[in-house]
Amino acid sequence: MAVLASEVRAGLAAGAPVVALESTLVAHGLPWPDNYVIARELEQTVRAAGATPATIAIIDGVVHVGLTTELLERVARDGTKFAKAAMSDVAVHVARKTSAATTVSATATIAASSKIRVFATGGIGGVHRGNASDVSQDLVALSRAQIAVVSAGAKAILDLPKTLELLETLGVLVVGFRTGEFPAFYTRSAGLPLEHRVDTATELAAIARHHWKVVIGGILVCNPIPAEAELDVEPAIASALVDAADAGISGKRLTPFLLARLAEVTGGRSVRANRALVLDNARLAGEIAVAMAADRS
Repeated sequence: MAVLASEVRAGLAAGAPVVALESTLVAHGLPWPDNYVIARELEQTVRAAGATPATIAIIDGVVHVGLTTELLERVARDGTKFAKAAMSDVAVHVARKTSAATTVSATATIAASSKIRVFATGGIGGVHRGNASDVSQDLVALSRAQIAVVSAGAKAILDLPKTLELLETLGVLVVGFRTGEFPAFYTRSAGLPLEHRVDTATELAAIARHHWKVVIGGILVCNPIPAEAELDVEPAIASALVDAADAGISGKRLTPFLLARLAEVTGGRSVRANRALVLDNARLAGEIAVAMAADRS
């Protein structure tokens, strides 16, 4: 059973807006103290939009929904000691009383079970390039969890056409926010048209309310990276994929390896782009949560 932070528990009880945030970015995405700075910025961005942030992590076998300042700092400072938990790993860490940062799949699942209906992340996982059988649990979680996940599409290192096709197969509602195309994380479009577009958080809240009357499954809200932060990394991705193949890196190790190589090849520009998009997603998620709370009232 998850332990809800006092402000998260009070917010949910009052029907106030709450936004879930993952902890993998904090523990594994950046080195200390940059990771702690971005974690605080994400929470502050959600608050500025009028919602309560709920960063999720597993600490000493306890699932925390919302972290105190001290716990958030521990996740950031001791990130290398935290495992990386997908949806299927959560029970193992709880039973063994170990600590883990939650990925998109775990965060979405825990948040939805806690009645949180909005989650902000950077980009979801999906189908890996060159290996259609290597599919992230994020897509399965999205098909099962009653939550709206705000992201800049799927990570650019993935096979985006296959990822979008599998989302449709799994019955995940994919909506572009002020866009009619699937974003490619670092760039605003992957050249893949979307069937549905919305232009306001209010409209999205209404769609979510009607969707969840009949569907137990998630909504992927695609929010393109801000135009000024857009970055073409396709050549760097191709090079990083070759390096990964040469090193025999696959599975859970592949994504962190590729992202680290991108940061190196781009001279840190990919990290700055990642920061810009994840903060923008947190802002939009806060606005959507506020609109959902108003839609229920």
